[in-house]
Amino acid sequence: MEQTDEMASTPQDRKQSGKESLIETIRTLAGVILVVVGVRTFLWEPFNIPSGSMIPTLQVGDYLWVSKYSYGYSRYSFPFSLNLFEGRIPDRMPHRGDVAVFRFTKDTSIDYVKRIIGLPGDHVQVRAGQLYLNGTAVPCAPRGEYAAVDERRTRMEGELCHETLPGSAGAGPVSHDVLRLTNEGMQNDTPDYVVPPGYFFAMGDNRDDSADSRFMGDGKEDLGFVPVENLVGHAGMVFFSVDAAYPVWQFWEWPMEVRWSRLFTMIH
Repeated sequence: MEQTDEMASTPQDRKQSGKESLIETIRTLAGVILVVVGVRTFLWEPFNIPSGSMIPTLQVGDYLWVSKYSYGYSRYSFPFSLNLFEGRIPDRMPHRGDVAVFRFTKDTSIDYVKRIIGLPGDHVQVRAGQLYLNGTAVPCAPRGEYAAVDERRTRMEGELCHETLPGSAGAGPVSHDVLRLTNEGMQNDTPDYVVPPGYFFAMGDNRDDSADSRFMGDGKEDLGFVPVENLVGHAGMVFFSVDAAYPVWQFWEWPMEVRWSRLFTMIH
């Protein structure tokens, strides 16, 4: 009979080994959780787009990577919005033209994504559908007809134009597409707003279907001026996009639902 020097394990040995294995598994999971929380808090956080207010730049069903470090950190950078300090550390102002994620002014549990149009001291006004910044019309070159579908699967048909916002803090001009559905309505004829210190003025690229800083009233969807403290991060890239035209249980439609051409596209 073949002999071996290895001793048979006892029930107590197996119990101790199982306990050590469980502790090691918990340690590993805790480490993974800490890394994920750290990355989401200080580096990048994923967000999805539920509405059509940023069409054509962002589509309903886009998933974004948002850089958390671009504007420094505030209470809204942390899980559960822990109120650890006031303001931002370090205090970095966004650039005019940035697409930014921030907390809604009326309910800071809600994330918004818009384009930053005005910075402190800027005069912002829309007259007959034309955007004016500091008294100067912002160029918007026509690019033809455009149709899109919003979050209610409502088809919108309008005109695209290519808008060029002046740069800020030494950065160059920012060019991006804007969707115009009409030149009428209160959103297209606004007062001359002056952005106060510590705030910014945000607008959606879908100019006639966006609840943004043009609306300053007490309505539950009125955004008004946005405190810089509410900034969460700078939207940098679309890493995934899905049309979601079919019910989720129709799994055979999933490959056709993915907007493959939008994957890993930079946001301008």
